[in-house]
Amino acid sequence: MAAPVGFQCPECVNAAATSTRRATTPAGGTPISRPTVTYSLIGINVAIFLVQFAVGINAVAADWGMWPVGVAIGGEWWRLLTAAFLHGSFLHIAFNMYVLFALGPTLERILGHGRYLTLYLLAALGGGVASYVFSDIRTVSVGASGAIFGLMGALVVAGRRLRYDVTQVLILLGINVVIGFLAPGVDWRAHLGGLVTGAVVAAIMVFPARRHRTAVQVSGLLAVVFALAAMAAWQTAQINELLAPLGQINA
Repeated sequence: MAAPVGFQCPECVNAAATSTRRATTPAGGTPISRPTVTYSLIGINVAIFLVQFAVGINAVAADWGMWPVGVAIGGEWWRLLTAAFLHGSFLHIAFNMYVLFALGPTLERILGHGRYLTLYLLAALGGGVASYVFSDIRTVSVGASGAIFGLMGALVVAGRRLRYDVTQVLILLGINVVIGFLAPGVDWRAHLGGLVTGAVVAAIMVFPARRHRTAVQVSGLLAVVFALAAMAAWQTAQINELLAPLGQINA
C-alpha cells in the first residue's frame, strides 16, 4: 500500500530561529539551559527513520502510519501518535528536524522539560486525530509536522504572554499554512490539528495564575485529552457505520 507523505514539514525557518531567545518559565517549571528533550526527540525521529529506510519506508508507514481504516476497523489506536515519528523521505525528516531544532529549545526553556514534552506529544496527537477525523479514510500519512505546527502555535501564545516579538513566527506559520493547502500530498488537516492543539496547550500552561497553576494545568490538559479522545471515538463510529454494509474488513 502506498503511503503518500502527509504531515508535510515547514520551510523558511531561518527568520523564526532568529526571533527566539532564552527565557525563564512562567509555567511553573525550573529554568533550564540545555534543551535535552528537543535533542532527544530529534535523535528518536532520526533513529526511527533509519529503521524505516532499512526495512522499507512504505512498509513501515503502512503498519504504523495514520491510516483511518486501521484505527477504526483494526483497533490500531497507536497510529494516532506513531505516525508523528515516521517520515516519507530524507528531505521530509530533514526539514522537520531543522524546524524542531530551531524552535524547540526556546519553548523547552520557557516551559521546562516535562511540560515541553507534554506539549509536543499532545500536539502530535492532535495532528493525528485531526487527520483521522477529516482525511479520506483510504490514505496513509506520516511525519512530525503536526507536532511542529503545534510548537509554532505554542510559541506564538507563549511569546504573547512574555511580550516577545513573534512577528517572524507568525509569518513562518502563515506561509506554511498556505503551502499546506496548495501543495499536493500534504496532510494540512494534521497541520491545523497540531497547530490548534499546541496553541491551546500552551495557553493552559502559561496563562494560569501562580496560586492555582498546577490544578488548572492538570485539569486543562485532561480536558484536551478527553476532547481528542471524544473526536476519535466519534470518527470510529462514523467509519464503522460507513463500512458496515461491506461486511467484515481485514485491516
